[in-house]
Amino acid sequence: MNIHPHNLLDFSNKTAVITGSGSGLGTGIAIRFAQAGAAVAVNYRSSADGARAVVAQIEATGGKAIAIQADVTRKGDVERLIKQTAAAFGRLDVLVNNAGVYPLSPLLEMSETEWDKVINANLRSVFLCTQAAAKQMIAQGKGGAIVNIASIEGENPAPMHSHYNAAKGGALMHTMAAANELGPQKIRVNAVSPGLIWCAGIEQAWPDGVERWQKAAPLTRLGMPDDVADACLFLASPAARWITGVNLRVDGGVMTKQMF
Repeated sequence: MNIHPHNLLDFSNKTAVITGSGSGLGTGIAIRFAQAGAAVAVNYRSSADGARAVVAQIEATGGKAIAIQADVTRKGDVERLIKQTAAAFGRLDVLVNNAGVYPLSPLLEMSETEWDKVINANLRSVFLCTQAAAKQMIAQGKGGAIVNIASIEGENPAPMHSHYNAAKGGALMHTMAAANELGPQKIRVNAVSPGLIWCAGIEQAWPDGVERWQKAAPLTRLGMPDDVADACLFLASPAARWITGVNLRVDGGVMTKQMF
C-alpha cells in the first residue's frame, strides 16, 4: 500500500460510529474523526441534547453527522445503530467502542446489580458492538477498523473499582481475541488505554488526585480528549495498517513508574 504521508489520516468517504459520544471523551473522539473527514454516527443512550450539539458542531464546519439513540448493552439497539448508520451514510468503516460507566464501590459492599451494570456497560457493549459492526464490514467486503477504549486500570487496578478493573481487563483480552478472528476479514481491532483525562471541574472535584497524577506522570500533565482521539485516529487509519491486537497506552507515561 503506497499512501502519501499527508493522506494517512484522511478519513474522507469513510464512516465512523463512536459509541457514547453525546458527552465526555466520546464527544472529543467524534469531533476529531469528523475533522479528519469522516461521516460520524454520534451514539448516545440518554444525552440527547449533547448528541445534537455534537452533530450541530460537526455540521457547522461542513462535516456530516447523525445522532442515533441506542443502549449499547442491548443487542437489538446495537443492531439498529449499525443499520441506521449504514443506511444514512452507505457504509461503515470504523467503530470506536467508547461507551461506559465509572462508578465507585468497595468490593465487600458491592451488589450484584452494581457489578452487572458496570460489566454490561464496559464489556458486554464491546462484544455486541464489535459483533454487529464486524458483520456489516464483512458484508461490505472491504474490511474496517475497531478501536476499544480500555483503561490503564485494565492492567493496574484501582481501589473501589474491581468491577471496572475487571471489565477493562476483559476488554483488552477481547481486543486480542477479536483481532485474531477478524484479521482474515481485513478487520483490525486495537485498544487505547487512557490515563487520567481532563474534564471540566476535575481540579476542583479531585484536587489531591490531580496533584498526585501530575507528580507521577513523566509528562507531568493530565491527558486531554484530543490525546485519546488522535490515538484512535492513528489506529483506525492506514498508518496502522499492519497493527492489530495491540493496546496503546495514552497515559503520559504513568505506567512506567515502579509500582513497589
